[in-house]
Amino acid sequence: MKFSHLFATVLLVAMPVFAGQALADGDADKGKKVFNKCRTCHNADVEKNKVGPSLLGLFGRHAGSVEGFKYSDAMKNADIVWDKETVEEYVKDPKGFIPGNKMAFVGIKDEDQLEDLLAYLEEATKKPQ
Repeated sequence: MKFSHLFATVLLVAMPVFAGQALADGDADKGKKVFNKCRTCHNADVEKNKVGPSLLGLFGRHAGSVEGFKYSDAMKNADIVWDKETVEEYVKDPKGFIPGNKMAFVGIKDEDQLEDLLAYLEEATKKPQ
């Protein structure tokens, strides 16, 4: 097989894998709209607790650790550091991921909305340097 044919074959096999990965990253602008479901209880970009804790600085933070917020024992005792995977699992099914936590939200089941929300949260919750 000639190099050019081999290269073309590799590209044909690899492109759907990479394209799927790019699509899985979500759209932060769409995620901002999805966050409207969360906005009543959470701030994403300021250190002010509402019914739920502020999400500013979410990624890399231990669950149940925002100062001044009264967490359930379940959340305080959860041995979780928030990253893309743990946030995704929690937002899909809050009561299933951390049984006994106080969040009343039923979760986001739509994968596209979930990926968009995660993209938004990764941007919006970064603390300014």
